Amino acid sequence: MPSSDTMTPPASHAQQLEFPDNRLLIDLCGPYDANLTAVETALEVQIVRRGNHLSVMGEEDATSRAASVLEGLYARLEGGRSVEPADVTSLLRMGDSAAGTGVRPGDQIEMPNLGGVEIQTRKKRVEPRTAAQKAYVQSLFDNELAFGIGPAGTGKTYLAVAVGVSMFIGGHVDRIILSRPAVEAGEKLGYLPGDMKDKVDPYMQPLYDALNDFLPGKQLAKLIEEKKIEIAPLAFMRGRTLSNAFVVLDEAQNATSMQMKMFLTRLGEGSRMVITGDRTQIDLPRGVPSGLQDAERLLKTIPKISFNYFTSKDVVRHPLVAAIIEAYEADAGHA
Repeated sequence: MPSSDTMTPPASHAQQLEFPDNRLLIDLCGPYDANLTAVETALEVQIVRRGNHLSVMGEEDATSRAASVLEGLYARLEGGRSVEPADVTSLLRMGDSAAGTGVRPGDQIEMPNLGGVEIQTRKKRVEPRTAAQKAYVQSLFDNELAFGIGPAGTGKTYLAVAVGVSMFIGGHVDRIILSRPAVEAGEKLGYLPGDMKDKVDPYMQPLYDALNDFLPGKQLAKLIEEKKIEIAPLAFMRGRTLSNAFVVLDEAQNATSMQMKMFLTRLGEGSRMVITGDRTQIDLPRGVPSGLQDAERLLKTIPKISFNYFTSKDVVRHPLVAAIIEAYEADAGHA
C-alpha cells in the first residue's frame, strides 16, 4: 500500500473511486504502487486501496485533482495504452496547468488527443506526452524541414529519431542520417584513444541509444553496416547531397553559422530534415555565434519550415530534471 504512517495529510475530504477491471487497476497502481505514491507525493493526499476501490483523502481540491488524474490514467488503460511514470507526471502537470483556468475540481483530466501522431517502430509504439510534443511530431510528418528548440529532456531528439525509423520502416525514405557537431565541451578529442571513429563515437552515443530503443540490435547493426543508417559528425556532411533520407542534426546550438548553412543546403529530393537544439547549452568558443540562433532568425518567415518550442513543462525525464531547468531559468532571469 502506498499509504504510510508517516504521511498524514489533512483528511478534511475523502473521495471513493471504483475501477471495475481489477487487472487494469493493478496496472494503474504500478509496480509496488509506484504510480499511487507519485500522485500522493505530488498532491499531498493519501490513497488507500480496498479491492477494486481507491479511497483518496486530503484537502478537497487536492483530493479532486488526484481523483481526476487517477480516472484519466484508468481511461488510458481502457484505451489499450500502457501507463508509465512519465504518463503520471504528464497528467499531474496538466492538472497544474488547468488550475485557475475554469476547470472545476473533479473534472477528469484527459491525456492529449494523440490521434494520428502515434509513431510505430519495430520495438515499441511511441507517442507524444505533452501538447508541445504532439505539435512537434505532427510537424515532422507535415514539413520537409522542422526545428525543435528547447531544454534537455523534452524529447526533441528521441521523437525525431522515432519518426525517422517509422518513415524508414514505412518505405517513405531510403535511409536515416543522424549527425551532431563534435564540439569539445571541456574534453579534447585528440586525447581520446583510438582512430577517428573511436574518438567521435562518444559524441554520437545519444543517437545510438535512441536507435536501440526502436530497432532490434542485430537489425540495427546490419542497417548501419549497409549504410542504411548513418551516424556521423557534422563535419562529415560537407559536399554531400542527402536525397530520399530522413536527416537529423542534433545539438545544433553547437554548429557555427557556416556549418548550419552547409548542413541545411544538403537537403535533397525526397528528404526530410530535423534540426534540434538547446539555446542555453552552447559550447562554442566565446564570440562564435550559434548557427541555430542564426537559422532561427533568418528562416522563421519562410513557409513550410516549422519551428517548435519546448519548455521545462515538456521534460519527460525524472521530475527533478524539470525542477533543475526551472531553477536555472529563474536564475538567468534575475541575472
